[in-house]
Amino acid sequence: MTSSNQIRETFLKYFERNGHKIVPSASLIPFGDPTLLFSNAGMNQFKDIFLGNETRPYKRATTSQKCMRVSGKHNDFKDVGHSQRHHTFFEMLGNFSFGDYFKKDAVHFGWELLTKEFGLDPARLWVTVFREDDEAWDIWHKQEGIPAGKIMRLDEADNFWAMGDTGPCGPCSELHYDFGKSPLPDHGDCDLTCSCGRWVEVWNLVFMQYNRDAEGAAKPLPSPSIDTGMGFERITTILQGKTSNYDTDLFQPLLGEVSGLCGRAYGADAGDDVSMRVIADHTRAAAFVVGDGQYPGNDKRGYVIRKILRRAMVHGKRLGIDEPFLCKLAGTVVEQMGGAYPELREGRETIARVIRQEEESFAGTLGEGLKDFNDRARKIKAAGGRTLPGEDAFFLYDTRGLPLEIIEDLARENGLVVDAEGFNKAFETQRARSRQDYNSGKVHELAAEAVFEGKTRFTGYETSGTEVETVRALLRDGAAVETLAAGQAGEVVLGETPFYVESGGQAGDTGAIEKDGARAKVLNTVYRGTVIVHEVEVESGAFAVGDQVSAAVDMERRGRTMKNHTATHLLQAALRETLGPHVKQAGSSVTPERLRFDFTHYAPLGPAELRQVEDIVNAQIALDTKVDTAVMDLDQAMQSGATALFGEKYQEQVRVVTIPGFSKELCGGTHAPATGTIGLFKIVAESGVAAGVRRIEAVTGTASLERFRADEELLDAIQSEHKVARQEIPALIGKLQRQARDLERQMQDLKAQSARAGLGDVLSRVREVKGVKVLAAAVPPMDRSALRNLADEFKQKVGSGVIVLGSPQEDGKVALVAMSTPDVAKKAPAGQVIKQIAPLVGGGGGGKPELAEAGGKDASKLGEAVERSYAVVGQLLG
Repeated sequence: MTSSNQIRETFLKYFERNGHKIVPSASLIPFGDPTLLFSNAGMNQFKDIFLGNETRPYKRATTSQKCMRVSGKHNDFKDVGHSQRHHTFFEMLGNFSFGDYFKKDAVHFGWELLTKEFGLDPARLWVTVFREDDEAWDIWHKQEGIPAGKIMRLDEADNFWAMGDTGPCGPCSELHYDFGKSPLPDHGDCDLTCSCGRWVEVWNLVFMQYNRDAEGAAKPLPSPSIDTGMGFERITTILQGKTSNYDTDLFQPLLGEVSGLCGRAYGADAGDDVSMRVIADHTRAAAFVVGDGQYPGNDKRGYVIRKILRRAMVHGKRLGIDEPFLCKLAGTVVEQMGGAYPELREGRETIARVIRQEEESFAGTLGEGLKDFNDRARKIKAAGGRTLPGEDAFFLYDTRGLPLEIIEDLARENGLVVDAEGFNKAFETQRARSRQDYNSGKVHELAAEAVFEGKTRFTGYETSGTEVETVRALLRDGAAVETLAAGQAGEVVLGETPFYVESGGQAGDTGAIEKDGARAKVLNTVYRGTVIVHEVEVESGAFAVGDQVSAAVDMERRGRTMKNHTATHLLQAALRETLGPHVKQAGSSVTPERLRFDFTHYAPLGPAELRQVEDIVNAQIALDTKVDTAVMDLDQAMQSGATALFGEKYQEQVRVVTIPGFSKELCGGTHAPATGTIGLFKIVAESGVAAGVRRIEAVTGTASLERFRADEELLDAIQSEHKVARQEIPALIGKLQRQARDLERQMQDLKAQSARAGLGDVLSRVREVKGVKVLAAAVPPMDRSALRNLADEFKQKVGSGVIVLGSPQEDGKVALVAMSTPDVAKKAPAGQVIKQIAPLVGGGGGGKPELAEAGGKDASKLGEAVERSYAVVGQLLG
């Protein structure tokens, strides 16, 4: 049997022999494209080439692209496991022509590869073309000899591709494989338009030959192109003689391992098989997404991976797997796929650790969530219902952490449907809070490009000022003007500039633009499209379009920025040395005052790790190594070992900044001439900014000295105030903390004693509700521990019944506690009582049948909430 690795290699090598460059798969995280959640097609990384915004040194390319389809119209999530062919993660094999060959060659390559290289029986292959594409029909029939009866003409919905409402588009031609018979029993004869499973689309050839304008008119492109996509899992299924993707060597090792973990054979039970397929598919997706630097979280991409892992855990639970297991299965994915995708092997430990961390964090609530769902489902079915209310679904989603798709899975298995409208209504408020804008990447282009076409040349690598330069444009309030006078603020555009533009995390330069009798202070330097714009305040005189001016950068300020930028490179290399190669830059900010560096890592850094990072950076500073810069081809730079910003797109010519023997990065920023000029590096903060992303803030040079002096002044003040030696300060702080805790404890004891003094008054509030004693009261302020102890004392006094106490807190909030004695806990669970009264004080909570707690924000409603307890208990007793 031909292995999947051999199939992938055969595809790529075939096109390499035919003049194509093998291009590595792009990341699953399309950082440069805010329109995509994940890469979902082979052409994503070539989008700018097709749009004419980018050129590369090759005209032909071939790839095996990592893809995810989990959102929008390309969303296979719900079908995974139930279907034999749907996946969240998959590979897309493709060949591309950028204005080189067109239909004849694309068709020939496709037919020759399938029938000659892969050896498929031509009798099993059928072709579709767009209904009006006579050219493609003729090529298939006359050039390749396909019988006319095996070429179908289909409509635009099936055989016409467009990048969007406007832009490149064109007809496409698909190759379909006939398995010979339908997998459905008693299914009659059918053609390739039938979805019974007999037919499978193998390859889609897109002929990008038109450009559609805003009016909908399609005009021929000057350089037609080719974009093709072949489903790797599908062709592997065919070539390995299977009918299900899950029976191939891409999935069988994972399914075998799942079977071993749960002690159930794959193929023995249809329900178990669905769970095993879900686990196998989702493990592959999780390993690849985490390997590309996206960790579970609550933002859009982070939530998708969290949802995938949780769904797999639910199915693991169903198979009787209680321990973390996905992290182990991910290792199998790494072993199996690491040859084709080396980044998996590089991130092996991180992938396992991140997945295990998510499994452990969700394990505690998964059991409760499933039990809660089953209880609700049982009651609904017992009452003859068939719908899970939207509010219930949202509670399971928001409180129990079950993604909606999992709730829908569980509902379907129990013969229920989810009230989607009710869920969406409950979700809307939450969604408004958590929605994040993924469209922030596009620079807002003001009038600069309209009044000054072209691209501003940056000369600041070589010089800090220009003697004479022409003012090409002036802007004020976003509109072009002819002059800027003293007292006015605006923007100045020069033909070339020594001012570094705000980009790549580095702050823009400041300085001055001058001419005889006039001076403008440059406040910042930013891009407007491809034009560099100087934001200015005119201090004296006036400037007009066409003036000859000199531009001078504030080099003292830039010098501090350069030191911080070079320190950022040292920091990234030190982090990789300390934590591992999984560390990737996730953002940065470099200003004259400090540097901030965001990076992928799964846990906070401890004091020892931070000290080690600091020591490594300062050791490199002490070496005073010369910082080298060079411009080279992108391929050459990557082959030399340069680190690229994760997910960033680069031009074919790139600038490489090297600190010999320690760091080499692609970077367009300005840098210190040698590491020694940085002086000193000091970390001032470490924190988390998102799931799987940490942030380090640091200072260098004189800012480090200022930090040292501020710390010294603080320590001197403590010494002077408390008359202690410096080395005794930690002991002093410990002593003061103990004293504060003792005083707090004494205060709480006094409050509790005060409450007990009025014990008789509180006990007078005991009422009998349907034969059960209920005591609900508001008591003086006390902490939660004291409140629980007091409630327990009242419970002992009452003997049998329900106790509800509420106490205002010093921060203006509310603490609630409910207790039910064992004999009434089943009929009136404390958790249900709390759940119903907490919203009255603007809070929420829960707990067990015998003890539950909640917090609230509105102390003014405490009395109302306490009084409501009697009615709530009555309702529960029924």
